[in-house]
Amino acid sequence: MVLALSNFMVVLDMTIANVSIPHIAGNLGISASQGTWVITSYAVAEAICVPLTGWLAQRFGAVRVFLMSMIGFGTFSLLCGLSPTLNMLVLCRIGQGICGGPLMPMSQTLLLRLYPPEQRGKAMGIWAMTTLLGPALGPILGGTISDNWSWHWIFFINVPIAVMITLAAIALLTPLEMERQKTPIDIVGLLLLVFWIGCLQIMLDIGREHDWFSDPLVLALAVCAFLGFLVFLIWELTDRHPVVNLRVFRNRGFSMGLMALSICFGTYFASIVVIPQWLQMSMGYTATQAGLVTAFTAMSALVTSQIAARLIGKVDARIMVSCAMAWLGLMALWRTTHWTADADFWTLALPQMVQGFAMPFFIVPLTTITLSSVPPNDVPAAAGLQNFLRTMASAIAASIVLTLWDDAQRVSRSDIVSSLRPDETLAQLSASGMPTLQSWQTISSLADQQATAIAVNHVFLLSTGALFVAAALIWLSPKPKGPVQAGGGH
Repeated sequence: MVLALSNFMVVLDMTIANVSIPHIAGNLGISASQGTWVITSYAVAEAICVPLTGWLAQRFGAVRVFLMSMIGFGTFSLLCGLSPTLNMLVLCRIGQGICGGPLMPMSQTLLLRLYPPEQRGKAMGIWAMTTLLGPALGPILGGTISDNWSWHWIFFINVPIAVMITLAAIALLTPLEMERQKTPIDIVGLLLLVFWIGCLQIMLDIGREHDWFSDPLVLALAVCAFLGFLVFLIWELTDRHPVVNLRVFRNRGFSMGLMALSICFGTYFASIVVIPQWLQMSMGYTATQAGLVTAFTAMSALVTSQIAARLIGKVDARIMVSCAMAWLGLMALWRTTHWTADADFWTLALPQMVQGFAMPFFIVPLTTITLSSVPPNDVPAAAGLQNFLRTMASAIAASIVLTLWDDAQRVSRSDIVSSLRPDETLAQLSASGMPTLQSWQTISSLADQQATAIAVNHVFLLSTGALFVAAALIWLSPKPKGPVQAGGGH
């Protein structure tokens, strides 16, 4: 329960801030697009730290790494809640992500060391449930706290939980400590990784506010990201102890499966960033209501998670993954036809709920497809790379989709305004006693609301295409030959 709770807290923090962005933006006096840096900074920092987990465990011991990560996570959570500016909040979210990165793989590692083989399935089942519960409770909890107290408390609530887990881990997990080894670390590779990912993410986050490549800063960041990535590839492929083992990409099943996973998970994560912002900024929903709409996906996923687990090994995993991704694509297409500016709560919630039934059928089998195609000695490196790219895909997809959403809003508003014939409406509003200026503001507000809804539909139409591509892509991987060996999860 201690290890599962630690994983739950880290997964929860990936989604708890999503519905609170309008509150954070309003309180700190920033735009909503700047507020999304709170989400992407955490995801990028966590992704960068994941490949280091194996080296940290060998160098300092798994239990020590777990304890120091938990202490750091609690400390940075406290600092996030105390942040008076966006810069400090983003900086502390980066610290929170760096400390949270090792907690998920370390909790898996310690579970496998704690339980004998015949009990590992049950233990990992409990652990996996927290991975699904986190996204379900995150939006609801974040919305409720933001509406009734303050956004600061979405970070403060981590502190007592982190203290409790730390004390319990000291008492219970100390006997599981492993021997330390002085293994080498690829410092140059790590610095190159931080450099090119940092340049890429900053470029994506500030690009839409700086007119993209017409701004010298954005152009410089793009060039640095591209050159840094090329140098990183060359270095990692030639170094004896690479921080990211890129050689696992020679396995076709791993490469194709990971590409499909990145597209599908990135698309899903981007949707749970866009939907709460649209509901609160345009539809008049509270953060709690927006969180509830978003959370229906993870709630229904809990219902089918055990069915998906039982089908592993009995049904070709590619069939399960392809059908699940196509199902998600159909749900995105459903939204484009029913999500309008006057849609009611259940019209919005129903696609979310139905989508959730397919989620376990792509997450669990896709791990089998990717990790069963690599040699046993490459499984830990492949699993770390899989976690890294999944988290990076979430951050990058969120930035790209928010840019597409902003652009689609501007285009849609321009089209709506150019076709308006406001004379009759102005006459009716004036006859009802509304001043002319207020009448124009009312019409402008309606145009904004309709343009935003059309832009949301545009985003989900693009998501439909991406998900169908991912569903087809998985068939380029060979049929899984067998189960993943214990320990593959870390």
